[in-house]
Parts: sequence; C-alpha cells; structure tokens
Amino acid sequence: MDWAAVRSPNFSVPSPRRLALVVATIVIIDQWSKMWAVNALVNARTIHVVWTLRFALGFNSGIAFSQAQGLGPFVGLIAIGAIVMMARAAVRASTALSAYGLAIIVAGAVGNVADRIFRGDGWLHGRVVDFIDFQWFPVFNAADSAITIGAGLLIIGLSREYVDSKRNGRTS
Repeated sequence: MDWAAVRSPNFSVPSPRRLALVVATIVIIDQWSKMWAVNALVNARTIHVVWTLRFALGFNSGIAFSQAQGLGPFVGLIAIGAIVMMARAAVRASTALSAYGLAIIVAGAVGNVADRIFRGDGWLHGRVVDFIDFQWFPVFNAADSAITIGAGLLIIGLSREYVDSKRNGRTS
C-alpha cells in the first residue's frame, strides 16, 4: 500500500453529492433537535442531563454569544452570502478535510439561517433556538456545534495542505 497517498491531502476528496448529503443530514438533525427543544422545554422547563449540562430553552436574535441583539436581518444576509461562498469553496476544495469542514460549516449556517427565516414575524426577523446549556458557557445548539467542528476540520485540512506544500517544495 502506498502510505504517501493515504497521507496526501488529496485522499478521498468527496463528491458534491456526498457534501450535499452531509449538509442535509446535519440540517435535519439541527432542525429536529430545535423542534424537540421548543416543544419539550416550554414554560421554562429545564432538563438536567449530567454534571453542569442541561437543556434550557433560549432564543438569540443576534450573533454568537448573544451579541448584537436585534441585528438579525443583517446577520442573516451576511450568513446567506457566506453560505454561498463556502458551498462553492467546499465543492472546489483540494482536500477531504477542507471540503468536509466547509460543508459542515455550511450546514450549521443553514440551520441557523432557517431559524431566522421561519421562526419570526418577518423574513430574517426570527430568533435562533438555543438549548444546550453547560451553565458556564453560552447556550448553543447543534448548528453552532457543527460550525465549530467544521472550522476545526477546515483549520486542520488547510494546515496539512500547507505543511505538505512546504514539504514538497511548493510555496503559496
């Protein structure tokens, strides 16, 4: 077996169809979990899971960590633009980790934009459903987790690509 090929950043670059399947799966999980939270955590109900982890319903009309409250329409438009650019980049990515990382970020962004579109009184005036609460960290959801995991994969993929290019004598 050619182990160099396995370590190569070009190993198993996913097809656009596979990336779309990843995005769809994550969006479905995110939207299902938010639907569950909205229905199960009514009237300030809290479910203690383990240690400091609990499920407690919250809504965010701003950006990460509840900053910029009330700027939902602006944030939504920026997110839609970012989704389009990252989806195009995912299809064109040269490494599997970069492609999957971008696709997972896209999925998280789609999940949160869907809340802004469908959970409000007007287009992009909705609030993002948050319910995963460690009590010592901002409350978040599955889409936020996907964005974080995707960013980590993207960083690792780009780092590996950079190291491999230096190792092979290419400069970027």
